[in-house]
Parts: sequence; structure tokens; C-alpha cells
Amino acid sequence: MPKKPRRSGHAPVPLPEQVALVLQGGGALGSYQAGVVERLAELEIGIDWVAGISIGAVNAAIIAGNAPEHRSERLNAFWELVSGGLPNFCLPDQHDIREAAHLAAAGAVALWGIPGFFRPNILPPWWAPAGSPEALGFYDTTPLRETLDRFVDWDRLNHGPMRFSIGAVDIESGNFYYFDNEDPRWRGRIDARHVMASGALPPGLPPVEIDGRHYWDGGLVSNTPLSHVLEHQTGDLLIFQIDLFPATGSLPQEMTDVWSRQKDIQYSSRTRQVTDAYLRQRHEHEMIRALLDVLPADLAGTPQAQALAAVVEEGAVNIVHLIYRSRAWERGARDFEFSRRTMIDHWTQGREAVSAVIERGNQLIAQNIISGKSATFDLEPSGIKEKQA
Repeated sequence: MPKKPRRSGHAPVPLPEQVALVLQGGGALGSYQAGVVERLAELEIGIDWVAGISIGAVNAAIIAGNAPEHRSERLNAFWELVSGGLPNFCLPDQHDIREAAHLAAAGAVALWGIPGFFRPNILPPWWAPAGSPEALGFYDTTPLRETLDRFVDWDRLNHGPMRFSIGAVDIESGNFYYFDNEDPRWRGRIDARHVMASGALPPGLPPVEIDGRHYWDGGLVSNTPLSHVLEHQTGDLLIFQIDLFPATGSLPQEMTDVWSRQKDIQYSSRTRQVTDAYLRQRHEHEMIRALLDVLPADLAGTPQAQALAAVVEEGAVNIVHLIYRSRAWERGARDFEFSRRTMIDHWTQGREAVSAVIERGNQLIAQNIISGKSATFDLEPSGIKEKQA
């Protein structure tokens, strides 16, 4: 029998044993994720587990490092800080004008950095001592460490009720690692360095050293921590997977389109790969369970059959996949365009995406949660698209 949801209250869908928030990397687009978090809080959909990469790791740290009633406030303060260094032009919504302002704002970030995030090094890398942070990146990320210490309660993040997982790449081994507050290696030890390591995107940002190892942005290997969440699932799980780069898009017509589309494909492909592989595995497990159910008692009781039954015993997983859709005037610079107007636009879109899911897909999602079925739900302009296991 499927497990009954353990939650009650005013949430618009029945919630299973765990609700996870999975946050992709994407720089300035991360304010979309903050809008999603704010709307989920308003709908009283509590989060038990947050996992992130790059800017998703920064948002995840603020979420896990604050009490529920303060999360939206702290996220808003962070995004106001990092978008506060650029002028907020009151421009008409004409495509060419918005595109020019968008590119100008991104250019300002490249020249001057972002308040509370990073600033350009005084000397260019080729003039800095070999092996120093200044030689391995164009910017200094010391402001981000100060910002994280300001907005994150590290004791709560390490020892609080929410599971926290962020990914980074070991530069020398090339292996992907997760800093997880339930992993004995990192329990009680996660601080600003681990979050900065997850977002240390070369060549702009320097690597981060932790216990003698040096790390770069996790997005170099996988821009989503979805596989980590699925591999460590216990019980029934509802996942809100929030992606900042769409997998599908139109054929480029000019070089700015090429730049934009290249980033979409590079940073979105892992999510679709992970969900497709997951659904195939769940289907295979269903067939194995069906076979075990018809085995004669003498075979079903063998150690081999019992071991196989343990492998395929799993809770239901439903994945709600929210994907940021770029505006027509946004180009490949959209992940480092931190103007206040654009930040607010991304935040608003995140809120609207959650509202659309609840309005269009709540009955479908609720039916799967109650029945214990597994599926992914992609939010598309035409509605909710379900992929059943």
C-alpha cells in the first residue's frame, strides 16, 4: 500500500514524506528561484531538503541557514544587494532598447563586478604570482564570503532540520563532490567556502581551497544536483526542480543567438538526461517487482530473490520541473546581467511559474502523490506535460 502523506494544513496539494528543492546554476537568473521559494512559502509548501549548484548553492545556503519565516526576507535582501550596483533605467519595453540596456548592464558587471559578490582584481592574472588566486581568476570573491556570513546562520544550516547538499568539482581529480550536511565527512563543517566552491566558475572566479583540495563550479560537470537527490531518496518524495536554462529552443539566426543557445544546451542537458534515465530505471524496477510477485514461494524466499527485492524497494517520486523561459531581448549575457529591473522580472516569473503549476497541475500531481506513483511534470507554455514511470 502506498504511504499516506504525513503532512496536513493548507497546502494546495497533499505533501509526501519529503519535499525537495533542486536549484540549478545560472548566475543572475537565480532570482527566478527566489521567486519560486517565496511563492511556495505563501502556499505553505514546506521544504525538507534543498540542493543546489553555483548560484543555486547560494540560494540553498540562505534557505537552509534561516528559519522558514525569514527565508524570503533574506533572499530578497541578498538579491537587492547584488543588483544594487547597476542603474535601474526606466526604459520602454521595445525589443531593441531592452536588449541594448541588457547588454550594457552585463558589460558593467564585467568591468566593475557586483556588490557583495565579486570585484575585479587590481592586477590582471598574467601579472600575479603563479598559483595565487589572482593568477587563477579575473575577480576577487572575498565580498561573497562576507555576504554569506551575513545572511546565513551556519549552525542552523549544519545542524538544523533541513538537509542541505551542494556540488563542486575537484580540480585535480576532475571528480564531482557533494558537500552534504548529512554526510559524515562534512557534518557540522560546512561554511561559506563550500558554497563559494560550488560557484567558482573559471576563468572569471578563482578556485576555492578546502582541506588542501581545490574546487571549481559544479556546473562544469553537472549543472543540477538532481541525481544526488534521487540516489539518496528515502520514502516518498516530491521534488521541485528549478532550471534556469531551457533544453529546447529555436534555431539561432545570428551570433548573439548562438551564444545564448550554446549556454542553454550546455547547462540544461543534464536535467533531461537524469530524468529520462530515472524514469527508465523506475520502469525496469516495476517489471522486476512484477516478476518477484509471481515467483513460487520456494524461489521468492531465496537469498538472491530477497536481495533483488531490497534493491527495487523504493518510495514514489514526483518531479515538478519549472524552467525559466528567456525574454526575447535576453541573450547569452543573461546569467551575468544583475540589474534591479531584470532581477525583479526574474523573481516575478518564478512566482508565476509556481502559481501556474498549482492552477493547471494540482489535481494530476495530487493524484500521483496519493496513489504512490512516480512521474515528472514539465511546465510548458501550453500547460503541464506529464511523463509517467
